[in-house]
Amino acid sequence: MEQTKDSGPRTAAVLVIGDEILSGRTQDTNTNYIARFLGTLGIDLREARVVGDDEAEIVAALNALRARFDFVFTTGGIGPTHDDITADAIARAFGVGIDYHPEALKLLEARYPPGEFNDMRKRMARIPAGASLVKNSVSAAPGFHIGNVFVLAGVPMIMRAMLEALAPLLPRGIPVESITVTAPIAEGRIAPGLAAIQRQHGDVMIGSYPYYTETGYVVQLVARGRDSAAVEAATCAIENMLKELGTIPARL
Repeated sequence: MEQTKDSGPRTAAVLVIGDEILSGRTQDTNTNYIARFLGTLGIDLREARVVGDDEAEIVAALNALRARFDFVFTTGGIGPTHDDITADAIARAFGVGIDYHPEALKLLEARYPPGEFNDMRKRMARIPAGASLVKNSVSAAPGFHIGNVFVLAGVPMIMRAMLEALAPLLPRGIPVESITVTAPIAEGRIAPGLAAIQRQHGDVMIGSYPYYTETGYVVQLVARGRDSAAVEAATCAIENMLKELGTIPARL
């Protein structure tokens, strides 16, 4: 498997494929799941893109992402219908041919009653040359991986099963730890102090997420990093700042 870096955290991107996502007909929940899944392995999801069912657009996006990140995960477009063109686009991006994969054909044929494994269903067994199958324990139709690209189904339940199957292939890094602090205060009041804390704790990522309730302003402050001691130190600084502003912080 291709890997573009020799040291440091592994990085990943997600390429979501499908007109139904861009039209708003279907909501993408896969990116959130993949981000959390990779986080437990210590792999950083750095970018996510959505493209429609256009082969040239898929090829361009995939080639851009696979050159920049250690891993790319695609979702969608590997079903039996005419608009399922992901496999062909992947083959084109890698400059390889595509044909029916004997093992994929066998897996799919076993799933259907005699006479029902038609040509459209056979499309799900077309795999780019040199790719390896990714097991699908839900509906048999496999995903595949080639180079540093993992091609997964768009249906969330199937996509998750494929992720579990390929997990042993992925390297383990140091997971990112996070601590969340919440307080009943407007974000504007904490902005200067929070900026100062971020400068003092450069190895920790600090995010501010405000919202409003019936009782007034609330903000959640999240400290994230791979060094647990550094995350704890930044969190304590956040809590002290909130107390100095007259509010009571609470860890979630």
